[in-house]
Order: sequence, then structure tokens, then C-alpha cells
Amino acid sequence: MLDMFDDEEYKSLFWHSSAHILAASLKKLYGEDILLGTGPAIKNGFYYDVYFKKGKFDNKNIEDVEREFIKLCNQNDEFIKRYISKSEAMELFKDNPLKQEIIKDLNDEDISIYQTGCFIDLCKGPHLPRSGVIKAVKILNISGAFWRGDEHNQQMTRIYGISFPDKRMLEDYLNLLEESKKRDHVKLSQQLQFFCFSQNVGLGLPLWLPRGTVFRNILEGFLREEQLKRGYKHVMTPHIGNINLYKTSGHYDKYGEDAFKVIKTPNEGEEYMLKPMNCPHHCEIYRSSPRSYRDLPLRLAEFGTVYRYEKHGELNGILRSRSFTQDDAHIFCRKEDVESEISNIIDLIKYVFNKLGFEKLKARLSLHEASDFNRYIGSQEDWLIAEKALEEVASKNDLTIEKAYGEAAFYGPKLDFIVSDVLGRSWQLGTIQLDYQLPARFDLVYTNDKNAKERPVMIHRAPLGSIERITAILLEHTEGRLPVWLAPEQVRILIVANDVLEYASSVFNILRGKGVRVEFDDRNEKLGRKILDANNLKIPYMVIIGQKEQQENLLCVRQGGQQNNEIMNIEDFITLVLK
Repeated sequence: MLDMFDDEEYKSLFWHSSAHILAASLKKLYGEDILLGTGPAIKNGFYYDVYFKKGKFDNKNIEDVEREFIKLCNQNDEFIKRYISKSEAMELFKDNPLKQEIIKDLNDEDISIYQTGCFIDLCKGPHLPRSGVIKAVKILNISGAFWRGDEHNQQMTRIYGISFPDKRMLEDYLNLLEESKKRDHVKLSQQLQFFCFSQNVGLGLPLWLPRGTVFRNILEGFLREEQLKRGYKHVMTPHIGNINLYKTSGHYDKYGEDAFKVIKTPNEGEEYMLKPMNCPHHCEIYRSSPRSYRDLPLRLAEFGTVYRYEKHGELNGILRSRSFTQDDAHIFCRKEDVESEISNIIDLIKYVFNKLGFEKLKARLSLHEASDFNRYIGSQEDWLIAEKALEEVASKNDLTIEKAYGEAAFYGPKLDFIVSDVLGRSWQLGTIQLDYQLPARFDLVYTNDKNAKERPVMIHRAPLGSIERITAILLEHTEGRLPVWLAPEQVRILIVANDVLEYASSVFNILRGKGVRVEFDDRNEKLGRKILDANNLKIPYMVIIGQKEQQENLLCVRQGGQQNNEIMNIEDFITLVLK
């Protein structure tokens, strides 16, 4: 049973079943004083939305619910599914208007219920065979949420929990949570002075501070240089576009609810949108000139900032923000070039992740859901061709892939890349998307070697996903101690007393002249204070200069976070920093 918990589908089933037990526990404790809403499994655990008619649920109630939860699990009741008619369902849940609202939206033949012990809930399932496999639970958080995500509906209490088939697994998870809190990228960013938020600017709109801007410039510069080596051409596009551009691409229909409101100009019928994606703009750049097969592949790259109206409760620092910059590129190529182009992208992604210190790399092939094809654009035939091409090239590049049906982009299948951080957490970062649809929607063509018009294939790719997301993940992965090549300040010079000021200044100038990012702390403070401040900023190296160093023309070097010092000459130190 413990081995099965490594399987993501089983884990989701386990947590969905746990949500039912949570609801049963709440009903046992609070009876008619609550209305149960819905309770899905989520990435880490589950939640249940509950409306409290009287009082409220807070931290002092948690232990009671956890005890009742385990008591119900120990009964080892079976999860029993049965189908009922809509009228029967309305009667069964006659005292719960929330459940009745859901039932009204269902077709008669779709209504199923699950019973566990005495508790019955409206649910499609599936569930565990019995409740007894759940051995440990923890209520993690309590928050507010609007019923069915609509701010016009009543406020619910959302109770988050997590459960495991073994108590030790829960203990390990809680230890991981504590370690994760220490590494929270928002707290680290405040300490490192990377970015901030302002209510006057707006929720989810990060302001990059000088030190954070240096970091992202280094990261973008690294990627830009690699892309130039691999034949990419860099472009820049506006932050807004005419609404018709996004209607043509399909992004208006896809992101309409998640986009900022349409911008209307004084001109009748002229409307704009903040850019939700860069690809429509790149399609227009392709269309700006006649294209021949000799021009292909055309690789257009941009660090393009896009905007999504993420809901307040979904914002999470720069992991989930309302503006973010994608390390985006779109490759327009012939069908026969698809395999080689995707192979080249995979090579780039592997190189980038390795450089950033992520050694474990997995891939997920995100495919369309055949039973719900109206979610996508284009023909099913084109989709099957694109999916087969992605799977074959992934196999030829020795990628171990897992398939995820229903996770494709609305215009094409994806190959998503997943890394594990130092805490073992998985993060989806890079992506490759194969698209036969947007070239057709924008009527993109090129002249082939037989002087006939042909449609190109479009490959979307972003090795990191977004600059904001990789920044957050790197901060948490390294606990803020970034690799030396990425640190905004690589070296800080500290002086013991002012009588070495001249020598320290000469060291500063030499280091800066060699391209080292160095600062000079000549404040009238005690050395201990200066060391503490440098450590708080997690600067990789401190150079401490006193009379001995001046007399011997040497440096006393301390690595950030360590107590030991090393004496070395300036040439060796420069080699160490720039290696």
C-alpha cells in the first residue's frame, strides 16, 4: 500500500477519499449547524468547503476533527457507490441547498453518490475500497472561499488537510513543510532585497529591486547568449494588442475570464487587451514578410511580459503572479524539420537545467482528452499527428515520459519538463508545444522548393517557463545561496580599520575591472556587524582586509555562511570567483 502512494493517480484517489472522511467528521461533530459544499483532492492533500450556520471553525477545533477523522478511518468502512435519479438526489439532499444547486446542473443519468458508514455524499468518484487504509491526517490550514468560486455567492470555510497510509509519512511531510517555510521565496526575497509588492501598484504585480534586477539580467543574459549560439533571433513586442489579434489566435476565448478587462479607446469599436501570450504577436512578425523554405526554420525569441488576472486567493509571491516574463520563443519550420528542432530544444533545456543545478529531470507528455475534444481547436487528425511526433522525438532523446491526458494546451500537445528541488518537491518548468493550429488561424505560409505555398509548423518553447517562477524555485532550492555566477553581488570587501582603505580600494578596482560583481562596505561599523549583514544577503564571498593583508599584499577570504577564512593572492581569488 505504501508503494502505491508513489503513484499520482492513487495519491489523488487517496486524498479524494480523505476529503469524504473529513466531511463525515465535520457532519458528526456539527450536525445541522453546517452545510457541506464540495471537497476535491489537490496537489498536496485535499480540502472541503463548509458553510457554518452558527459560529466559526478555527484552530481550536482542529484536534477534535482530527480525532474524529481517525476514529472513522479505524471503522474501516467500505466506500459504496450507487446511482440515483435527479428527483431522488434532490430529496436525499433536501436540507442542503448547496448540494441541490449542484444537482440541478447535472444530467439525470450522471448522478452518483458514495456512502461510507452512515455518511452519504454526492460524488462521481472513484474512491478507495475502504477507509481503513488511511492511518494519519493533519488539518493544515483554514481559509475563506466563495461558493463555487463566485464572489457574489456566500463565503465558505475552506478546511485544508493531508493524509497518509503511514504515520511516519505524515511526520516526514510536516518536517518538509517546516523546512519549506524557512525557504519561502517571499521571505527570502525580502531578506535578499530581490523584489517587493505594493498595494498602490496592485496585487500580484512584482516590483524588481536593484539586486533582483541584476540577478534576472544575468539569467536572461545567459539564456540570450545560448539562444544566439543556437540560431535564434530576438524580437520585442508590445504589452498590449488589438482584441481581434487574440480572437484570431483563440486566446480571447481561452483566457477571457482570466484576462484583465478589455481596454477601450475613444475610437468607436477599438478595443485592446493586455497581452496574455506572446505567440500571436510572433505570428504577426512571421507574416510581416514573404517567407521561403530557405528562411526556415525561423526561430523568434523574446523575454515577453504577459498578464493574467489570477484570483486573489491564488496569488503566491512570484510563483503565481499577475504579470510574469516568459523566456519565450516560437519556431516556424517545415514538417520535415520538426524532429530535429524539438531535439535541439530538448538539448537546450537539458543544458539550462544542468547549469542551474537541477540534475533530476522528468518529462510529461500532455495530450488531448478525446472524450472532450471541444476544448481544443483544429482537427483530431492534426492532433494525433502532433502527439505522435512529440512522443517519437522524446523517445529518441532518451526521455522517460509519463502521459497526462487532458493536460494539453488548447492548440496543441505539450512536452513539459519537471525538476526536483533539494527537498524532493517537483516543479513543472520548461515546455515544448507542437502547434498545427495557429499557423492555419493566422494563414501563415511559405514558398516551398517547388514554388508552391505551404503551411509551416509552429513550435512554442520556454526552457524555464517564466523568469519569475524560476527565480522563486531557485531561491527555495538554494535557500537564497545562489550559485556564484548568478549572485547579484559575488564579493563584498570589508575593512578592519580605515588605515587599509587605500589597499582595499585598489583590490576593489582590480576585481571590478575583471568583471567581478563586487561591493565595498566602508561603513563606520564593527567588523562583526559587517559580516552579519553580508551573511544576511547571502553573498558568496567576503574579502576581509586588515593590516596583515595590506602588508603581505594578500586577501583574507571567507565563504558566505562559513566561519573559516583562507589567505590567498588576488589572482587565485579572481579565478575562484569567475570559474
